[in-house]
Amino acid sequence: MGYVAIDQTVLGIPRDVIDKDNARLMDAHLADYEALAVRLARSGIDIEDIVSKLMSLEVGLPSWGMTSGGTRFARFPLAGEPNDVYEKIEDCSVVQQLTGLTPRVSLHFPWDLTEDYVALRQFGEAHGMGFDAINSNTFQDQVGQKRSYKFGSLSHANPQTRQQAIDHNLQCIDIGRQLGSKALTVWIGDGSNFPGQCEFTDTLERYLESLRAVYAELPNDWRLLIEHKMYEPALYSTVIQDWGTSILCAQALGDKAQCLVDLGHHGPNVNIEMIVARLAQFGKLGGFHFNDSKYGDDDLDSGSINPFQLFLVFNELVSAERRAKGNYNPSYMMDQSHNVTDPIESLLNSARAIAGAYVKALIVDREALKGYQADNDVIMAHNCLRLAFETDVRPALATARMRKGGAIDPIACYRASSYRALKAETRVFNPNLGGGIV
Repeated sequence: MGYVAIDQTVLGIPRDVIDKDNARLMDAHLADYEALAVRLARSGIDIEDIVSKLMSLEVGLPSWGMTSGGTRFARFPLAGEPNDVYEKIEDCSVVQQLTGLTPRVSLHFPWDLTEDYVALRQFGEAHGMGFDAINSNTFQDQVGQKRSYKFGSLSHANPQTRQQAIDHNLQCIDIGRQLGSKALTVWIGDGSNFPGQCEFTDTLERYLESLRAVYAELPNDWRLLIEHKMYEPALYSTVIQDWGTSILCAQALGDKAQCLVDLGHHGPNVNIEMIVARLAQFGKLGGFHFNDSKYGDDDLDSGSINPFQLFLVFNELVSAERRAKGNYNPSYMMDQSHNVTDPIESLLNSARAIAGAYVKALIVDREALKGYQADNDVIMAHNCLRLAFETDVRPALATARMRKGGAIDPIACYRASSYRALKAETRVFNPNLGGGIV
């Protein structure tokens, strides 16, 4: 018998805990909000318009980001971390409850396999959570898997191995239908570690042949999101290594195929915001995996290393949204690995960074910026962006959170609730937990 949804959303954080913490901070918050409103009004910006737009922003949460991550060397488990997809949804709902920004969770298969997806969908709904893009996994071998992906999956030289990878993606589509998802994200680790190991053209042709079989089964209202990555685990050549190959494949497949940009999947110092502009210009910007990096695909918390780059990315997103005039709907999601922090706290911080970058992009004086650009006034054009970036917009973020039932200070409220300690008492501690980034 499946899980039966209840009328009232299950609350991970008691309502009175949020109300009490908000009351503690309310006077200072209102004063800060009024000061920001006055500051923005001098530039002809209505703070209420900004808050309204922010309240429409939605960012998906990664199921695999709810447990402690790891490195090639070790994983340090956290007491009270989730053991299965149901417990992951419980933790995701806490992030949503405190921020109002993250109403959907993105599942990864086979990590999140379960027996009853109707029950899982009902469980999510009861906790105020829907389901974002489904992620397939053909970059790892699973227990009982007949054919290995050691030398590739969708581009493997062996047609039976390719078919196994195709079948897995079709299974993901079927699961997604049951959960109410509308997108399939495909990232593969296929490539080579040595020159001569594979033929570049042949591997891409096989990849496209495989994806055409997947694309043919995609529901009409779905999107296929192609995720590129420069390197790892294939360290000499990667089949889908950059946005150029990604957009070529998306164009070859059809209108439902778009490109997904992971902020950590590029070489050092690559101009990611310009990639965003190019993909949006040609209608192939499908979505984002938000994280941050110092050296490579570090999967660090959003905005923790390079907040200015995150702002510049959103500056292009807002510009693209204005150009599209309504025909624009990229999928935003976090993709992070939290190795030394409580994942919920890291995701709360990331939600604040993403929302902050969006608001700062909204308050850019674009009319003035266009004028400076037309006059080749380099300093003033740059300062136009810097002024928005350096504005403290936290009161606007807090107001949007409160109006959605969330917290002025999400991390302080989360800690006051003792949620993690309570879960440590009721959840089985499993130091060997898998199903995530290692």
